[in-house]
Amino acid sequence: MKINSLGKKMYGLIEKLYPVCRSITGNGVRDTLKIIGTEIPITVTEVKSGTQVFDWVVPMEWNIEDAYIKNSKGEKLVDFKNNNLHVVNYSIPVRKTVSLKELKEHLFSLPDHPDWIPYRTTYYDEAWGFCLSHSQLLDLKDEQYEVVIDSSLEKGSLIYGELLIKGALTDEVLISTHICHPSMCNDNLSGIAVAACLAEYLSQTKNRYSYRFLFIPGTIGSITWLALNEKKTGKIKHGLVLTGLGDSGSITYKKSRRGNAEIDRVTEYVLKNSGDNYSIIDFYPFGYDERQYCSPGFNLPVGTFMRSPHGKYPEYHTSADNLKFVKSEKLNDSLQKIKSVIEILEGNKTFFSLNPKCEPQLGKRGIYKAMNAVGEDKAKLQMAILWILNLSDGSNSLLDIAEKSSCGFGLIKDASTILLKNKLLKEI
Repeated sequence: MKINSLGKKMYGLIEKLYPVCRSITGNGVRDTLKIIGTEIPITVTEVKSGTQVFDWVVPMEWNIEDAYIKNSKGEKLVDFKNNNLHVVNYSIPVRKTVSLKELKEHLFSLPDHPDWIPYRTTYYDEAWGFCLSHSQLLDLKDEQYEVVIDSSLEKGSLIYGELLIKGALTDEVLISTHICHPSMCNDNLSGIAVAACLAEYLSQTKNRYSYRFLFIPGTIGSITWLALNEKKTGKIKHGLVLTGLGDSGSITYKKSRRGNAEIDRVTEYVLKNSGDNYSIIDFYPFGYDERQYCSPGFNLPVGTFMRSPHGKYPEYHTSADNLKFVKSEKLNDSLQKIKSVIEILEGNKTFFSLNPKCEPQLGKRGIYKAMNAVGEDKAKLQMAILWILNLSDGSNSLLDIAEKSSCGFGLIKDASTILLKNKLLKEI
């Protein structure tokens, strides 16, 4: 598929997912995973409410059918069916008449952005509330209001999706994205769309690593997966959490807790050589699911790949994070840079030189002819070959050599292929 078509494809998936009311549990999550399942063959797992997962417990399942606020004339002033952000996520069932004073104790708005609806949750506190624009709030009169939240909070399941694409190795690259937010496109329908497109791409290529994709509710989802799959985590050699990949900001990469893991170095290398603006930030224990994967008991090499960081753009967690806010070309740019990261992870090997005492004679092996066949500048390729021969002592990966030589990873990889064919290198 052409690159510009990929951006449109991802945007199209976002359009399908946008109307669904998601949460950390419930039918909205099931519906979301069904839609994702039309793109890639995920396996859906349901974990029963009450299941102990480390220090946490899988919560009761929340579902909602309808919610509204009516004035004394019977007019709906706030209607969940118009925008599912209108209800505080995980609100308990409510059906009563209240005064304006009491109602305001359960209302949330954004005075600085009077036409936007905020996103609020009450996951672990049995409460209820509505979110509305500040303009709507100011229009409320001192009268009685009918309040209805037709929801349920009952024993059920936490649901997540998973796809393992097997490679030549059982060592894995983890790609994780959260699926719990309702109608907000950048956070995190963009992460879902890019992950799905990336999975489709990797399922059609021959890979060295195996790739595990997780589509999970934020925080409790990663905690649950880790608790149920602790024995599998030793296979995870690299990982990325994907979020906020469709806005117009430049790429931001948040390092893993280790700070110098291979995924950190590779991602920084790709961004540094992309020609675009970017930011690298150190790990800190707040944000997305990286803080679970990087908790000290696991300390997995998992970083976070995003554009504008959470909380750093005004549209974050509001109704303004809509279909107009994300751009297909930015989705595609995010995808292409992640693919570049994966290409280096796949090709970043370490070798021993089989002719370590002085330079081998390249001409008698026909290597100069091979240089012409590759199509690279001959002088540059020759220098790359000399760098590899000199630094391939078992302690330098191809990425190390690319960084030290400034030859570029692609050129170094081409040179290593030539040397391998001529039996001058041995992979560790």
